[in-house]
Amino acid sequence: QVFLVESGGGLVRPGDSLILSCTAPGRTLKDYTMGWFRQALGRDREFVAVISKDGENRRYAETVKGRFTISRDHERDTLYLQMDSLKPEDTAVYYCAARTAATDTPDYCTTDIGAYGNWGQGAQVTVSS
Repeated sequence: QVFLVESGGGLVRPGDSLILSCTAPGRTLKDYTMGWFRQALGRDREFVAVISKDGENRRYAETVKGRFTISRDHERDTLYLQMDSLKPEDTAVYYCAARTAATDTPDYCTTDIGAYGNWGQGAQVTVSS
């Protein structure tokens, strides 16, 4: 089990930017396929962005493509989600997730929420004027 911690959430205005970070205290993230998911009030948790172990393969939900960027820094053992041009509909709790399957190739990633077995506690992002 990997204990994940998100940080960087907050209240911003439409059009603003925000960056979320995810770490695993005492652990390295470099061996895990990682992703960001979100859950708005009254809705199911949904895929936002995922990234392969080597950082070369990334996928984005259509609703955030061109506005959000997922990245990882192996030296800092940190996963990031840069969110630009935020909209009120981006308001949600954002979760960091890790997939620890040793069989994943370095360039593998999946958008299947069920494929991720380790989750953070979530970070609230509210976009409102």
